Amino acid sequence: MNHGRRGPQKIEKAKDFKGAMKSLIKYCKPYLIPVLIAVILAMISAILSIIGPDKLRDMTNLISNGLLVGIDMTGVKKIAITLIIMYLISAVFGYIEQVIMAIVTNKFSKALRKDISEKINNMPLKYFDKNSYGDILSRVTNDVDTLSMTLNQSLGTLVSAITLLIGSIIMMIVTNGLMAITAMASSLLGFVFMFSVISRSQKYFEKLQNGIGELNGHIEEMYAGHNIVKVYNGISDANQKFDDINNELFENVRKSQFLSGLMHPFMGFIGNFGYVCVCIVGALLTMNDVIDFGVIVAFMLYVRLFTQPLSQIAQSMSSLQSTAAASERVFEFLKEEDMPNESNIKEKLDIKNVKGDISFEHVKFGYNDDKIIIKDFNVDVKSGEKVAIVGPTGAGKTTMVNLLMKFYDINNGDIKIDGISTKNLTRDNIHDLFIMVLQDTWVFEGTIKDNIKYNKKDVSLDKIKEVCKIVGLHHYINSLPHGYDTLITDNDTLSSGQKQLLTIARGMIKDAPFLILDEATSSVDTRTEELVQKAMDKLTEGRTSFIIAHRLSTIKNADLILMMQDGNIVEQGTHEELLKLNGKYAELYNSQFEKMES
Repeated sequence: MNHGRRGPQKIEKAKDFKGAMKSLIKYCKPYLIPVLIAVILAMISAILSIIGPDKLRDMTNLISNGLLVGIDMTGVKKIAITLIIMYLISAVFGYIEQVIMAIVTNKFSKALRKDISEKINNMPLKYFDKNSYGDILSRVTNDVDTLSMTLNQSLGTLVSAITLLIGSIIMMIVTNGLMAITAMASSLLGFVFMFSVISRSQKYFEKLQNGIGELNGHIEEMYAGHNIVKVYNGISDANQKFDDINNELFENVRKSQFLSGLMHPFMGFIGNFGYVCVCIVGALLTMNDVIDFGVIVAFMLYVRLFTQPLSQIAQSMSSLQSTAAASERVFEFLKEEDMPNESNIKEKLDIKNVKGDISFEHVKFGYNDDKIIIKDFNVDVKSGEKVAIVGPTGAGKTTMVNLLMKFYDINNGDIKIDGISTKNLTRDNIHDLFIMVLQDTWVFEGTIKDNIKYNKKDVSLDKIKEVCKIVGLHHYINSLPHGYDTLITDNDTLSSGQKQLLTIARGMIKDAPFLILDEATSSVDTRTEELVQKAMDKLTEGRTSFIIAHRLSTIKNADLILMMQDGNIVEQGTHEELLKLNGKYAELYNSQFEKMES
């Protein structure tokens, strides 16, 4: 059943940046304690690095004074040992902080992927009708990976850099106020430049993430229908569309990386400029006996500790811009509307006690309020009846099945199963009652046996073989190297018809009171269709069946045929009754034979 697969859509830019950041922070709450530990370790590591220059100043003064009267080697030794211990502790704490952040971010991304997977299963089909599958896939993979990677690499660095920045400012002011002002004033330009770049480059990071999603959407659509693209010579158009998206993505990457790339070398220049300023002012102060030589050495290290975090903050902010853009897309997706909650529904139909009656009462439905597809649908289906739904394309045949399966909620009216409204039954309960064999075949990577008994436990191999004999697959499966344990992959040798037979066998394995066949024989040849039709006749025995068919020859034996047009039933009856009416059904039926004769 085609649920509205569409080409790649132009993805609009996420607009709720602050909301995405709040969601990200809220989402990190379960990991608050380990993150705080990592932050504290990063701060301690940074503080130890800040204290180092003060000790080096003392060592320098001991050595410089000792050049005149004799060096105090005991004092130098004590300071050297203290420095070694401090830097070792700083390195150990830094390592532990990195390990903790790696564990936390991996758990974070794992939980985020799990929530996205659950979100996908709880979202209405209308969302997937409006968005390309490639963009959704990009949010699950690229955007979550971006979040995880940048949080792991940037958070600890950012905390350590901020601590170094604040700590070095305090130590500089305590050591010498004039030189502290000199160092900070020379670096102020760096702050102004950094925030200017961030404000201009953020929009390109957002466009970059959206562009990746759009590109994935285009690639997914083109390769899913690769044969059609080649048959209709659409390769040049597909390549042109790819080039347009790719060029736009290239421009956004170039601009974002160019702007963010300016920060690191510019901050390096600011750092060196700060060195020059400190050396000049320090030399003047030393000449006037205001400070000693050790203060200049300490300040040169403080300037390094002051400018280094500026570069780290600039680099982290560049990474966090990608994180912000990715988080907007991820949390925008997680905030999408779910299907209505059904926790308050207590009524349930027992699959073993279902009679099989279904009634549609004045059903009205539209995918949006402006376009009503089903206008006033009424029909009563008795237990065990075989109901065929026919009509031209766009008449609403598949839509009726979607409503029956509660894939969409009806606007007005009611659908009842054994007198119970589907509004009072959960989707899971309704899905358990139905066997579905769809027009679009679906097989997954696994053995043939696993594909046939999909999600059905305690099914014996003998039962699977019996079903495959009915649909005509048994002989072919036995000819395969590993029989029913043959692995189906993307490069398997199953034809479209064989895949359809496999999905029909899967439907026969499921023992449910209702059956839906949506063009189930469309992919098989005429001879195979006869075998499948016999299998379908056996499958429909004792079940209330709904058959959507374009080959009207396959539904001659239906108990009730519904001729639909423009969302309404225009004719209903048996095959013979509708032919006698000489109306829309007869016209449609006869037109098929006219095409065959011509």
